[in-house]
Amino acid sequence: MMNLNRKNTNLEVLNPIKVVQFGEGNFLRAFVDYAFQELNDSLEFNAGIAVVQPIENGMVDMLNNQDGLYTLFLKGLTKGQEIQEKKLITNLVTGINPYVNFQDFLALAKEKELQFVISNTTESGIAYVSSDTPTMQPPSSYPAKLTLLLYERFNFFNGDPSKGLCIIPCELINNNADTLKEFIIKYSNDWNLGTDFMDWVNQNNSFHNTLVDRIVPGYPRTEIEEYNNQLEYTDNLIVTAETFFLWVIEGGDALRAKLPFHKTSLDVKIVDDMQPYRTRKVRILNGAHTAMVPFSLLFGNETVKQTVDHIFTGSFVNDAIFKEINETIAMDKVELDLFAEDVLDRFRNPFIKHNLSSIALNSIDKFKVRVLPSIVEYVKKFNKTPTNLTFSFACLIRFYQGTWNGEKLPLDDNPEIITFFEDVWKTNSLEEVVQKTLSNIGFWGQDLNAINGLSNDLVLALTEIEKNGIEKGYANFSQKK
Repeated sequence: MMNLNRKNTNLEVLNPIKVVQFGEGNFLRAFVDYAFQELNDSLEFNAGIAVVQPIENGMVDMLNNQDGLYTLFLKGLTKGQEIQEKKLITNLVTGINPYVNFQDFLALAKEKELQFVISNTTESGIAYVSSDTPTMQPPSSYPAKLTLLLYERFNFFNGDPSKGLCIIPCELINNNADTLKEFIIKYSNDWNLGTDFMDWVNQNNSFHNTLVDRIVPGYPRTEIEEYNNQLEYTDNLIVTAETFFLWVIEGGDALRAKLPFHKTSLDVKIVDDMQPYRTRKVRILNGAHTAMVPFSLLFGNETVKQTVDHIFTGSFVNDAIFKEINETIAMDKVELDLFAEDVLDRFRNPFIKHNLSSIALNSIDKFKVRVLPSIVEYVKKFNKTPTNLTFSFACLIRFYQGTWNGEKLPLDDNPEIITFFEDVWKTNSLEEVVQKTLSNIGFWGQDLNAINGLSNDLVLALTEIEKNGIEKGYANFSQKK
């Protein structure tokens, strides 16, 4: 088989660099690079991407060895229909390791057609490192590197207002662009880069908070032969992803004009405020994930797909989403339900194996952020607790006892949290277990005993779980509640 490169694929004509991308990992290649490929293919957008390796050890060399080319395999369910596609991504024109070629990195600032900066440097990547200086080649943090790149561009083009950039981070933190901008301004002050530069950053560059959503398993190591058999070339950078795609970007008409995704089939939403979409994702997708884990593990399932496919556990998850979670989100109900249907398709994806045990990590923190707000809002709206989410809460408390039917449960959390539950479960009183758990402000940020009916309903649910197990216990709880 031939090597994958531009000569062998007759792709030697390169697009001009319009995007500088910090990060070369699986997610960016299966999400952002795929999105720009769609713009190029559908609208002749002609955007070339220069990839910057954000840390010292990375895979830019592997990218350059294939001239930036790689194959993306998309697999999933859409409206219950199985979808399998593959696509050669061709828009990466160069990869730069600033730890080896720092001047090549700075030279990107001089690209006349450059318009966008994209990044995914992990959740910890957008950070301020006080030891970073402007003379380092390069500084350690991503915000410091970007500050130098912007300063180089400002100087090279003499502060030209038209040479400002759209900066669109994809790191999984809330208000990612606002945080990034804050650190850039801080470095500018610390390094005495001047008020003219800071005015240019503030007035001529735009920063856009984002929400990204796509599951990207990445390189299919255990099935690589099966994937290679579908190709006519050798590809060492195969990446796999689900078919679902959602990119929410805060911006207005100016950004829509620069990024005309509305003319493609991709679900890219450029909106004034992304927070409702973040709430929707956290409450429905992440919330359903977290709510099902202890409940489904105690029932005896091993995977997310098993959970939603089983008649009992699947009905439980379905009702938790449509009858409880969706009732608490201040968005259009039809839009919420359509998103929830997509979520269930993603949960049923036969190409992705999501073990419940692997997503049980830090379940207390996850429950606080993802599920508890739905319980609180439901009680406010209906003056009663939601049946399924409350039963899930009881399963969570029972899960942290550590064993079930003589078998050890896959607890994976802060040792202090595990020790707390070890102590709590030494009592023979379920009322005391519930009272102490709900009153732990360190867990929940508030005393949950104050929520009307929650304590009593949790005691009732735990009583039924201990006496009758999950399925019968749930049925009895639903009737008695």
